[in-house]
Amino acid sequence: MKFFNLFLLGILNTHLVLSVPVKEETTDIEESFSEVENVTGIIDVDDIDVGVENSSDEEKDEINEYEIEHQKIVDEHLGECTVLLKRNGDFPLSSKERKIHLYGGGIRHTVKGGLGSGDIETRTFDNIETAFKKGGFEVLTKDYLDAYDECYQNAYDAYIGQLKAEFDYENPFGYIFSHFSVVLNEPECDIPIQKRGDVALFVVSRISGEGLDRVNEKGDVLLTDSEKKAIKTLAKGYKKFMLVLNTGGPVDLSGLEEVKNILVLSQLGANTSKALVDLVTGEKYPSGKLATTWTKYDEYFADIGNLTDTDYVEGVYVGYRYFDSADVDVLYPFGYGLGYTDFKNSVKNVRISGDKVTVDASVTNVGKFKGKEVLELYLSKPSTSELDEPYQILVNFAKSKELSPRKKDNLKLEFKLSDFASYDSKIQAYVLSAGNYVVRIGNSSRNTVPCAVIEVPSKVIIKKVQNQLTEPEFKDLVFQSKKRDDLRGVKRLRLNVKSIKTETVDYSKKFRINEEVKALSTEEKVKFVIGAHSEDPFGSYATTVAGIAGELYKFKDLKPVVLSDGPAGVNIARDYYIGEDGLPHATKGGIPFTALEVVPDDIKGQFGFLFPKAPEGVKLYHQYTTAIPIGTALAQSWNVNFAQQCGDIVGTEMSMFHINLWLAPALNIHRSILNGRNFEYYSEDPYVSGIMATYVTKGVQKHKNAFVTLKHYAANNKETNRYGSSSNMSERAFREIYLRGYEIAIKNANPKGIMSSFNLINGIHANQHIGVIANILRRENNYNNVIMTDWTSPSMASTDKYPDYSPYEIIKSSHDVIMPGSKDYYDLVLEAVKENKLTMEELESSVTRIYELIKEIQ
Repeated sequence: MKFFNLFLLGILNTHLVLSVPVKEETTDIEESFSEVENVTGIIDVDDIDVGVENSSDEEKDEINEYEIEHQKIVDEHLGECTVLLKRNGDFPLSSKERKIHLYGGGIRHTVKGGLGSGDIETRTFDNIETAFKKGGFEVLTKDYLDAYDECYQNAYDAYIGQLKAEFDYENPFGYIFSHFSVVLNEPECDIPIQKRGDVALFVVSRISGEGLDRVNEKGDVLLTDSEKKAIKTLAKGYKKFMLVLNTGGPVDLSGLEEVKNILVLSQLGANTSKALVDLVTGEKYPSGKLATTWTKYDEYFADIGNLTDTDYVEGVYVGYRYFDSADVDVLYPFGYGLGYTDFKNSVKNVRISGDKVTVDASVTNVGKFKGKEVLELYLSKPSTSELDEPYQILVNFAKSKELSPRKKDNLKLEFKLSDFASYDSKIQAYVLSAGNYVVRIGNSSRNTVPCAVIEVPSKVIIKKVQNQLTEPEFKDLVFQSKKRDDLRGVKRLRLNVKSIKTETVDYSKKFRINEEVKALSTEEKVKFVIGAHSEDPFGSYATTVAGIAGELYKFKDLKPVVLSDGPAGVNIARDYYIGEDGLPHATKGGIPFTALEVVPDDIKGQFGFLFPKAPEGVKLYHQYTTAIPIGTALAQSWNVNFAQQCGDIVGTEMSMFHINLWLAPALNIHRSILNGRNFEYYSEDPYVSGIMATYVTKGVQKHKNAFVTLKHYAANNKETNRYGSSSNMSERAFREIYLRGYEIAIKNANPKGIMSSFNLINGIHANQHIGVIANILRRENNYNNVIMTDWTSPSMASTDKYPDYSPYEIIKSSHDVIMPGSKDYYDLVLEAVKENKLTMEELESSVTRIYELIKEIQ
């Protein structure tokens, strides 16, 4: 019964769901959106009534003004999140082409976003079939789609039957927990299709969720045999055909050379399907670029390890850093994406001031359609005997405004050399090695040209630190790129090394303690660092808003700090009622009712308490929030202004529903395409990740008492056994790849909160790693805001290789709060204080940050 305490704590309330796609009801909500014109800006939240009573089944609550406005803002940019991988000019369709053949599992089982804590329960969601019908199309494939539904249902029933047959009666809670994220791979549905016609789409959908990684199998990373067969047939027989990928990450598209039009639609929230209609008809155009390399699965270097350990033997050669250095001929490179039009770019000038490099460039639309282009700036650093370097790394990017044919936009791209220093673990410092630094510009990592060479005459030490990780049992991949650039005629610049002052970190730095905190009793202080469960381990910690993730400790008569999940929007209960206790209660339990399907019928009744329902006859209320595109799709826009607008929408809705901390954005690295939670994360590149998180954070935190919580810090790149799996890596890889995005966001946006990850780093839990938390995050990055754990409890790992979390060591690392907290954790921390395992100074510094956040939101 190792998971019994876990369920009673409500740990699963918002952080895991059964990841099986469910068909959703559709309404005519898009028609309401289309009637709204000339709405600009974020509306005044004081004018909004967010609690809408639904007193009867016949009475339908009306859509709110903020819903219309927020969805309109998102819709304006959805085309920018999509990536056109191949085109032959057949799309967009003409206004006369309004009969269409729709094939594939994604037509009726369209996915709006990944599952888990980031799944937003929207007011409505149309699948692709419905969206095309509303768009004035005649869909010619009803018989096929009906047959597919029958095939899918049979496969689903068989899968659930298998799970029931394997049910562990000896450890029922553990079985439910270990099968909580159940993803049904796309089934083999070899259904006859019409082999010839005018226009057809085939939509491949894939879904993933937290707690379980993807697999390199047919129906997930690989296409099924029936999918490949149908796609090839349609590509050969139809006058116009497009393959559409409604996925949260890459699938292996090898062997589809005959397909001439391929679109990464991704998962864009409530209007995912409508966005596809707009792209096909030309109402919108694709202008996204890949933020992660798409290629054959066997060409990816990084693996996902075993159940307990993943060795990051690739070191700094993650994603395009590896592919470009090894000169692997990938299918679709990092930063790549087409539009309906074409562009050319030119560099006007490159200059250096101090160590800041500025590139003035222009983009011209040379095609026949409107569009936007992204310019990407890369840096090739010199390899030395001490430090080998990837062929190139991204250092900045800029997206043009919308350009009509023959129109031009001037763009300025800047970066500091010191911001991209390499880490030398032997001398424990960030350095710029002596040599030539080649600045490159282009529109993908495989289409860049040198525009300047910067000479660094001698080694420069940027920052002196101390190594914080133990050495792994392996050596990083060493890769000397064989590529050589022709630098004849390229502008030459020189760094004045005296313009850079070396920074030295003080690891003896003490953390500030509030005088009011010192006056509290020891017991009161401990309550602050144990979430909201320090006294009542069996009660609900989500009380003020239905469906929130939790609250921090409620001190005296002060308002509590209210937390909501993300990152695809504000995740709260859509429907709720007021209980006899006068508090709001979600109409659904924290665990999806469909999870009960894995429990055999003979004992199903014993688990009803996990799936509470609304009492009959209660009045229902509704609170609607906006689903923004998943993190990967947002990054594919390469539009920081849109990222900030999404943050603005989230911050507005947080203010409306009185939420203080949004558990987002999420910015871990797409190290392996198998990570089940990659859809929440932005990119394989730390710069893209950090910049997107920066602008989302700016958008949220412009609102009073609305703050972000960056997650999951750090190196959370595996979901299966995420509580008991160690990410093993070198100090250099950790600092240059997995910490870089957080450092960018901290420096540029000052996020109010950070959430640590479940995994271990080189055998030590990330959330109790003094080197990673107290030394790197706080002392090296001067981070003085709140750090919390992810929702944790003892004995959560699937294996016993590594020890359980130690609550007092979590606080000792300079964490401020353990979420959601428990009476057991309270007792253990209090005992540790009394035994001086956790000093009063360490406790008080954590309490100070929580206490001051509570006082700030009053």
